[in-house]
Amino acid sequence: MPFSLPAGGRLAALALSLTVALGSAPAAADPAPPFGPQAPQNPATAANGTATMHGDSASSGTTPHPGPGTSAVKYSRTALASACPTVVVGSDGYVITLCTSIFGQTPTVHLLDPATGADLASLALPKGSLFGGVYAYLDNADRLVVVDGNNNLVRVGHHRTDSGWTLRTEQSTPLGDAVPAGDNIVGLTPDWQGKVWFATSGGVIGTVDTGTGAVRAISTGEGVQNSISTVPGRTAVATDHALYLLSAGPDGTPVVDWRAPYDRGPARKPGQLSWGTGTTPSFFGPGSGTEYVTIVDNAAPHGNLLVYRANGGPDPICRIPVLTQYARSGTEDAVIASGRSVFVTNTYGYPYPALPEGAPASQPSSANFDGGLSRIDVDAEGTGCSVVWNSPVKSAALPRLSLADGKIYTVSVTGPTGSAGLNTFAQYHHSVIDPATGAQLTSSYLGIGLVYNPLQMRGTATPDGTLYQGTETGVVRISRR
Repeated sequence: MPFSLPAGGRLAALALSLTVALGSAPAAADPAPPFGPQAPQNPATAANGTATMHGDSASSGTTPHPGPGTSAVKYSRTALASACPTVVVGSDGYVITLCTSIFGQTPTVHLLDPATGADLASLALPKGSLFGGVYAYLDNADRLVVVDGNNNLVRVGHHRTDSGWTLRTEQSTPLGDAVPAGDNIVGLTPDWQGKVWFATSGGVIGTVDTGTGAVRAISTGEGVQNSISTVPGRTAVATDHALYLLSAGPDGTPVVDWRAPYDRGPARKPGQLSWGTGTTPSFFGPGSGTEYVTIVDNAAPHGNLLVYRANGGPDPICRIPVLTQYARSGTEDAVIASGRSVFVTNTYGYPYPALPEGAPASQPSSANFDGGLSRIDVDAEGTGCSVVWNSPVKSAALPRLSLADGKIYTVSVTGPTGSAGLNTFAQYHHSVIDPATGAQLTSSYLGIGLVYNPLQMRGTATPDGTLYQGTETGVVRISRR
């Protein structure tokens, strides 16, 4: 049953892991550049904003749809006993989510009722690595594309039958020995020619032609722990040592156009899942939405935002420290990137319940989770960057920018934020942030403890402004009251 929430009050990535009041107001941007354009629509995916965890194949972190806004909201929770990092929406309005069950850590696809959020159907997939398969996407036929534990690239469709809704695998393409034994797929995205690009935790980058079954791959020898991104003619992959920009050769074999090493820091930071960048590469720009590509490095004590010209080379147009309102900072979250602006979330000290197998010890072993966001703008000439504002909003989710209503949506957290606190007494709030200033516009209390912990996952807005937020134990549906 939905609960009504007042319009006041205070309010990742990776989330297959088991499974403010503001002080002084941030300085306003003057003038505030417009956000957008939206990244180009990938012809092989569902509509932008609802096709991937990060909205689109460019990983912009934006949506063309409005969010619930700043007035009163209502919410309901769908309990799935699973962490649900990927929430996408089909052209028919039905919500598809890829979750990992708490008990058994089995990847499972769920179909949710868009009117109520109720679980209509589910399909368990063969189990692989705990952290493999976090990233999936919805194709242009409303099928969820994911790699299962047997290293088959599968497309899962949803259908209404006489007895109700059902989910079934409609296509399966084996990746064969392109994925070495013991390795697992991390990132997955299609290009404009319909080939599906993938990257493995062991550093293999490849393409799959699901029409012919052809698989072509290369090895970087460097680990990959985040998703990958595509725009017309270009694919970006961030390893734990460098950012790669690639294209496909005539037979589909990946070709490295350029490689840009970055500062991976002295060690893994607390609040990150690997030693290296925690960000998925994001394409953005004020013209085509593809002029620039960006990541955040792992430098100490603060990570640097690195922005490159996508059609340029390995020399960044800017390298600027971010989240400097704290003594130390870092991020495991993909950025929001739109127009000339990039928004970075601080996850330093965020206590994930589990780490990828083989993750090195962090230095220090733990830290307080301070939260906070920064906005950085590329200058009009495209030759440098500057920090516009730093905000203390403590985001427990990966924020998303609505290009329809000009607001940033997230889930913020108050109360104890240590490992035990996040799952017991921490309080979670639906929060709306002004992208021009970084100020929190409003927040609405959702609940307490692990059932509302969003584990730095990103919410997805539907065309009617309803927001679906994955949590450690299911999905929360937030809409206007």
